[in-house]
Amino acid sequence: MDLTNCSRVTGFILLGFPHFQGMDILFFVVILLLYLLCLTGNGLIIVMVTVDHRLQKPMYFFLSNFSIIEIGHTTVFMPKMLFNFLSAKNTICFNCCMTQLFFYFLFGVTEFFILAIISFDRYLAICHPLRYPTLMTSQVCFKLALAAWLAGFFSIIFQVWKVVGLPFCSSNVVYHFFCDEGAMLEIAGGDTQVIEALGFVVTVAVILSSLLLTVVIYIFIISTILRITSTSGQRKAFSTCASHLTVVSILYGAVLFIYMRPSVKGSSFGVVRAVSVLNMIVAPVLNPFIYTIRNNEVKDALRKALGRKTFAVSKF
Repeated sequence: MDLTNCSRVTGFILLGFPHFQGMDILFFVVILLLYLLCLTGNGLIIVMVTVDHRLQKPMYFFLSNFSIIEIGHTTVFMPKMLFNFLSAKNTICFNCCMTQLFFYFLFGVTEFFILAIISFDRYLAICHPLRYPTLMTSQVCFKLALAAWLAGFFSIIFQVWKVVGLPFCSSNVVYHFFCDEGAMLEIAGGDTQVIEALGFVVTVAVILSSLLLTVVIYIFIISTILRITSTSGQRKAFSTCASHLTVVSILYGAVLFIYMRPSVKGSSFGVVRAVSVLNMIVAPVLNPFIYTIRNNEVKDALRKALGRKTFAVSKF
């Protein structure tokens, strides 16, 4: 097929979820509730960290960045998914699709860097508690967060640019519920091997480097905790890391399965979509609860905020 003079498609059809008679409204309600829970849980963390001076610490600063990423990550595709449940066409314009692809990977890659920084912050707090206030200053926190966002941007910009330049001529049906790179390359014309190889290299560099850093850091953290003579001290130290380790396990497990593949063509996108639902819809809803359920400072701040609201309402 001659791809030089092909007529590029102006939009795509998303076939992520099959339409079942009478079930679209149910799916719409479930996804909407999950999206609202994600916005509420992560938004509440951002607000509490901003207004409560007790939570204005490095760990919560990075946690608020993580919550911003979670909100952005889900907002990239969930509103369009909700609209598609009520629409018969499930279409998305070409520019909208590429914008969705860019921001999905921007938030996704930055998420790994932020989680690695949270690991490093826990290492300093547990292994070097006396030097921690002087090492992790507000300026250092800001620079680390900025570095994570910039690293996420420069990691994916060239790859997304190459995808935008591909000829999409033969098909405009995307077998996913959003414009994921793998599903886009599956229908793209021309030679996609360079982009696939580039994506694989970036994935290995970002995911495995951040995972290796996290593993090494936690080896030092666990070694330090085991040397603590007080049982209550050990329990407290472990509790500050348990939430982070849970989130890391869910995220890395899902992403390694989805993206650590040398070639996307011929892959089973049904399985990929199922794992994507866990990673992109369920995890952002659970993460705020995972981080707060064992965190007394956040729970106290939440009780204080709710107490003020109740008191203000009772005055009327």
